[in-house]
Amino acid sequence: MIGRLGRMTTHRAPKPAASPTQPVERAVMAGLVLAVIAGVAWIAGMIYTVTGWSM
Repeated sequence: MIGRLGRMTTHRAPKPAASPTQPVERAVMAGLVLAVIAGVAWIAGMIYTVTGWSM
């Protein structure tokens, strides 16, 4: 029984040339950067609006 379990295949899948997660990571990072820019612009707009009302 042990001899039967000892025979395992040694075939391995070929490694990809580039990491497949890299384009997804770039898209996520670009989305986060755009979200931060939009958030800062929104906050600046709100500050501008509130200061305009108080004058």
